[in-house]
Amino acid sequence: MQMFPRHLGFLLLALPLAAATVRIIQTNSAGDDISIIDPVTNKVVGTIHGIEVNHGAAVAPDGSRYYISNEGQSTLDVVDSKSLKILKSIPLSDHPNNISISKDGKRVYVSIARSPGAVDVIDTVTLKDVKSIPVKGAVHNTYVTPDGKYVVSGSIQSKTITVIDQKTETPAWTLERDLGIRCMAFTTNPDGSTKWILFQLSGFNGFAVVDFATREEIKRIKLPELAAGKKPFLYGGNESHGLAVTPDGKTLVVDSRLNTAVYFYALPDLKLLGSTEVGRSPDWVTITPDSKMAYVADAASNAVSVVDIQAMKEVTRIPVGEVPKRNITAVLP
Repeated sequence: MQMFPRHLGFLLLALPLAAATVRIIQTNSAGDDISIIDPVTNKVVGTIHGIEVNHGAAVAPDGSRYYISNEGQSTLDVVDSKSLKILKSIPLSDHPNNISISKDGKRVYVSIARSPGAVDVIDTVTLKDVKSIPVKGAVHNTYVTPDGKYVVSGSIQSKTITVIDQKTETPAWTLERDLGIRCMAFTTNPDGSTKWILFQLSGFNGFAVVDFATREEIKRIKLPELAAGKKPFLYGGNESHGLAVTPDGKTLVVDSRLNTAVYFYALPDLKLLGSTEVGRSPDWVTITPDSKMAYVADAASNAVSVVDIQAMKEVTRIPVGEVPKRNITAVLP
């Protein structure tokens, strides 16, 4: 899901996309390469090599480094954003999945995807794994809330969301559901605090909504049924995997592997606006800072679909590496 400093993201809303250096970082899970896409030209303009079974990605707020979780070696790999060379591989406590970064860029939070479950904390100054926060169940994804105050992890195994206080790096509260926790996105209140956690569930073609203040699920929305004559397609995982809120807070973009489509919901009323077909097995989505374009990783098509959010239409498809999954939007000041 998209990763850029919140204050910079709002600034860029008023600027044309070409006025900033923006890159889409696309990991390719079945290879050792990461594709760097220029969203102005929609071309791959660089490739990071040598990270086997790469999974999650994050970018330093100053744009100097990319951080990539390496499933092959159970490391967090630090990459120079200019040379695209690996600077260091940091050993982790166990096998990683997705990652996130603090708003000040001083910490990277790594999902540990093996039992008993943990979130590893990487100090980006010393480039060391300085802490492993125990949580319930193997962790699939980690996120930093828009206000930067919390780190949120989700476990498929234990069906648990764990909300961690970012300052103390200890769990603040947990919430168990009836199904495994997959991908997440967040909406905010007028003061910038977290309003909702929107998340996908194992075996469910849709998403749920939790009120952050009350810690209660307030809504569960199933995506539309397949059109008549269209066959379901499911490759490599959950029916619905990947969702993101546009930086302007107006639209929720949701993938459906089962339907080979992306759906658009208005915020805050969650009214379905429309959909578009994309490549096979859409797995993740990230959005440009101007809220105009979504980049959808098509895991079974070895491509990234570029989707015009207002038109709700795929405008082009970019060939990338083998089995693209996670992606982020990187703003390089």
